[in-house]
Amino acid sequence: MSGILDGKKIVIMGVANKRSLAYGCYQALQAQGAQIILTYQNDRFKKSLSRFIDEDVQLVECDVADPENVKTAFAAINDQIGKIDGIIHAIAYADPEALSGETTDADLDAFEKAQAISVYSLISVAKYGRQIMNDGGSIVTLTYMGSERAIPNYNIMGIAKAGLEATVRYLARDLANQNIRVNAISAGAVKTLAVTGVKNYNKLIELSNSRAVDGEGVTIQEVGNTAAFLLSPLATGLVGDTIYVDKGTHLM
Repeated sequence: MSGILDGKKIVIMGVANKRSLAYGCYQALQAQGAQIILTYQNDRFKKSLSRFIDEDVQLVECDVADPENVKTAFAAINDQIGKIDGIIHAIAYADPEALSGETTDADLDAFEKAQAISVYSLISVAKYGRQIMNDGGSIVTLTYMGSERAIPNYNIMGIAKAGLEATVRYLARDLANQNIRVNAISAGAVKTLAVTGVKNYNKLIELSNSRAVDGEGVTIQEVGNTAAFLLSPLATGLVGDTIYVDKGTHLM
């Protein structure tokens, strides 16, 4: 049976383990026929990926904290497989101690690190990714409702996510001349490695799930399915948007 991504080459950045949202994207894209290329931060992450990712999946090292590393990674991807059709950017970071207490407790170094890894990385990924992308490509990033609401213990990450969503809008405008669409998925709270860095994350997930329309939280597969749609030709009308995939949590 054919899939909506048959023949498409997609780079996924940020798969950490089987519970990560990026892994849900990996599963969905694979089911829809995409050829997937995964990036990893360092050898430790590469070793982890090798335990649960198919052997035939291309792996490329990329530490987004260094824009030159991003440039090198996309050059390597181009050399190995040629032009690509899409990118999933599922990368964010803030020092755990900067997420607890009050926002004013975060120092400048912690703030700049969160902005560099969580926001500027999308800019550098778009800068070098567009150079090897086919006409009609698509870039999707992952965000969270903490960009709009003051979520407890989210603090500077919420500020970073607000910047990320603004970046999506500006990139969508700038990359339109190459027929590249840029969108974001605002995923509901899921127990991922990233969420466990938030103080009292279990309470956050419990509250989030209780506000879902059916009382059950979103799954990584549901997030992945939406990413597959946004990367496909079926979504050409969606540009510069933030799509909620949270089972209606944001409605309450």
